Amino acid sequence: MNQTVTDSIRKAKDSVKGLNRKVEVMTEKIEETLGKAGIDTRGLETQAKMVVSLVEEIAKETITTTLARAGKLKDIYLKDTDFDHVPMRVKQLENFVGDAPKYESTLASGFDVRAQLDGGTLVLEPGQRELIATGLSFEIPAGFEIQARPRSGLAIKHGISLVNTPGTIDADYRGEVKIILINHGAEPFTIQDQDRIAQLVLCPIFQADFEFVSSLSDTERGEGGFGSTGH
Repeated sequence: MNQTVTDSIRKAKDSVKGLNRKVEVMTEKIEETLGKAGIDTRGLETQAKMVVSLVEEIAKETITTTLARAGKLKDIYLKDTDFDHVPMRVKQLENFVGDAPKYESTLASGFDVRAQLDGGTLVLEPGQRELIATGLSFEIPAGFEIQARPRSGLAIKHGISLVNTPGTIDADYRGEVKIILINHGAEPFTIQDQDRIAQLVLCPIFQADFEFVSSLSDTERGEGGFGSTGH
């Protein structure tokens, strides 16, 4: 089982046990107080057990909901493996040629995509940006996104990056993935057909349930930003 999920379940169970113990202690104190006052407490224990049972049911529902929201694919997170693989359908479009995308190492986070330039080349002048086709589209599983990120080798050697890094590809997008490259270097850079131009990473996402309020909780930092925590 995924270690993060395991830890979350353990903490939730510990919280339930702690809460149950608090209910028991509170019940004992109430019984003692009422007993001293001469009040019959025979029904109090039954009511306390009902409270404990209700707390456990709420905790179970909370755990189930949390797991279901963890990428909306909790079965993937609960596999008895240390490194999970998520099925994803890939379509090679009419303009696609060359090698199919793949992970270059066993534990690689991203897989490379290649420039589809129809056998030609493209020169990026310093400061210039260009939208480059990959010839691929994806059926991204619900609860995930694909992030497009620069290749570190191109970045350090030539100053080549992505304008919007990381770029976001939503799960409901079915069009061709295209990469917005930019040349931050001092020299023109030539992109050859089939050059690896970016890496794509499949990432779990969470959608927020918005709760509009008139105030937020206080923190030590408060509204400080833009360097407020130090140089």
